[in-house]
Amino acid sequence: MNAESPKARVLVVDDHSLFRRGLIALLAGDGRFEVVAEAGDAAEAQRRAAECQPDVILLDQHLPGVLGADAVAGLLEVAPAARVLMLTVSEDEADLARALRQGACGYLLKTTDSDVLIQSLLQVLSGQSAVSPEMTSKLVSAFQNLGRQPLAAAACAPAAAEPVVPEAQAVPAVSPREQEILAHIAKGASNKEIARALGIAETTVKIHVQHILRKLGLSSRVQVAVFASQRGL
Repeated sequence: MNAESPKARVLVVDDHSLFRRGLIALLAGDGRFEVVAEAGDAAEAQRRAAECQPDVILLDQHLPGVLGADAVAGLLEVAPAARVLMLTVSEDEADLARALRQGACGYLLKTTDSDVLIQSLLQVLSGQSAVSPEMTSKLVSAFQNLGRQPLAAAACAPAAAEPVVPEAQAVPAVSPREQEILAHIAKGASNKEIARALGIAETTVKIHVQHILRKLGLSSRVQVAVFASQRGL
């Protein structure tokens, strides 16, 4: 999304008005987004989504009387072009799996840094999935518990979804350091945590991750985590 692109239209759904106002203020300071509506419960969110047809919906998991994950299908019914990005305090694996099965394209914790939130919004708008690093290992676990169905890959529209990680794909040659980093990614570690554990610079970790993605033919660290888990790396 460049400076000449139209602003992404955002619907913010959260029952805490103070947190909602903070999100709106954050997005208002970024010229790539326009908050077109807000809502404090699922029913209001569905009405607003139908009226405004947002590009992306930031959705809390715990709404009055209903789980946000259970509202995803209704939101996508009235705004089929929208991408749903969960933003929640819940670190529960079942909540994560349910949200992605219902059609959410991402799952972020409310402790996420603002720059990561912005990047995640851009990711889901481009058809990718976005999951907080702290939830990556739980995503892999949910993936395994559901018969290896690629939750994150299947969450978005088929035309824009991430490719399924091939089960039979041979493991390309990766360096010993890249194998170490693969193992940390599979556990849900962030680049900063990997850098600290291995005693290297965070920028070095980022470069290694880019090399790993290129070598494996994958597009996100979520896919890398699933790939590593499948092969016991």
